[in-house]
Amino acid sequence: MKNKIDNKVLMTGIIVVGILAAIFLAGKYYGGSTQNTITANGISSVKVLPDLVSIYVGIDTKGTTSSEANNKNSEIYSKVKSDLMNLGFDEKEIQTQGFNIYPTYDYASGSGKITGYQASHSLRIQVSSDNVEMIGKVVDAGANAGAGISSINFELSIEKQNEIKAQAIKLAAEDAKTKAEALADGVGKKLGSLVSVSSSDFNYNPWIFYSANSGSSSGAKEAAMQITPSEQEVTASVSAVFKIR
Repeated sequence: MKNKIDNKVLMTGIIVVGILAAIFLAGKYYGGSTQNTITANGISSVKVLPDLVSIYVGIDTKGTTSSEANNKNSEIYSKVKSDLMNLGFDEKEIQTQGFNIYPTYDYASGSGKITGYQASHSLRIQVSSDNVEMIGKVVDAGANAGAGISSINFELSIEKQNEIKAQAIKLAAEDAKTKAEALADGVGKKLGSLVSVSSSDFNYNPWIFYSANSGSSSGAKEAAMQITPSEQEVTASVSAVFKIR
């Protein structure tokens, strides 16, 4: 009987000790480490020279039937494609970005009657940013075939994006650490170990050099002749949490 009582007392003691230990550890964690931290946001800006120029070509045709609109579109596309391949482009380098055939309506009478069909085909052709002469030839090929130039953009290749992204994020992380050290020093503390870090933003957008909204095909040719690649800024930001002691 006594042994049973002793065992119960022992088990109760173990449970109590376990509970107290858990409370102690939880208090240490929630009351210590998370409260004694500093959060710093780092930012960076990297200047980069775009390595690609993308020429966006738009082919828009109309017809009384969808087939007629499509056939007219195909004729222009074939001409653009043939001329570009004569310039040395591979077929896979003439990239279709979108194709659509849709009806056009007359809403003036209030009935919304179908008046015909329109076919739209958008293409992207990429050229090295240092090959300005080829950019002009691509613009000519599109315009001479009856296509329009939607836009001419400075862009970064995937390889260049990855290179600059790594560089920008690294610099942003270093900036976050520098700010955290200054914050800790300002409140009379020392910067401890890293608790967490995350990249909250990497900003890169193609830079529009020419847009059809602000010019014609002749304007695109003039723009192509004036292209001079210049450095652009790519930004990144990082958030880091450090312990302080």
